[in-house]
Amino acid sequence: MPLKYLSLLLLLLIGRLANAQQLPNAHSHNDYNKAEPFDHAYRNGFGSIEADVFLRKGRLLVSHDTASLSTSRSLTRMYLKPLRKALKKDTSRRITLLVDLKESYSSILPELIRELKPLRKFCKGYNLNGRLQILISGNRPLPALFVNYPDYLWFDEDLKHPYDAVAQSKIGQISLRFSDYASWKGVGPMPAEDEQRVKAVIKAVHAMHKPIRFWDAPDSPAGWTKLLQLGVDMIGTDHIDELTAFWKQR
Repeated sequence: MPLKYLSLLLLLLIGRLANAQQLPNAHSHNDYNKAEPFDHAYRNGFGSIEADVFLRKGRLLVSHDTASLSTSRSLTRMYLKPLRKALKKDTSRRITLLVDLKESYSSILPELIRELKPLRKFCKGYNLNGRLQILISGNRPLPALFVNYPDYLWFDEDLKHPYDAVAQSKIGQISLRFSDYASWKGVGPMPAEDEQRVKAVIKAVHAMHKPIRFWDAPDSPAGWTKLLQLGVDMIGTDHIDELTAFWKQR
């Protein structure tokens, strides 16, 4: 084989390997605000993507607030259809879609269940080998009501309620506000008192056999490094490329 063709083949192989790298512990916070919603985080191998939703006229729309609602930004168009296409193509890919309910769960969840029908065969809890986890956050039902929802809906909890065995089995993740446990802003060493509190809650969550994510944590290499050192499972970011580069250098 001529050298130039061998070199081209090698470059293509390297490119495919780079694109195949997955970052299962990376979470795209408020992903819908990115220049390329879904595509950017998915292409970079992120293991979790977040979409905030409202219900308007029988459709789930993606937005952080009511002022930005648009019928062109539906959950189905921005996330569910792209996910279905991607998971059909990428047969080894595993991913979480964190759906943050911005209004009452009693109205939003029935519509979400309806809109998820084309994706159910990919869902963890519906399919034994499901590769898509649907994680419900925000205005979710009380833990005692989790049993009323399909097995493919998982819940993002915050330790504010007691959990019986059934409710705990439906928890997919524990998400906590970082500033409730630490004042550290990602500059200089973390104060010992902060570190003790953070370690304690991580230990408690891991004793439940659940992964933990902090939101509103320092979103920088120093912050990511410290959180990983302490044992945090999911690192959230508003900076997809920066976190991707950070992880590739580890």
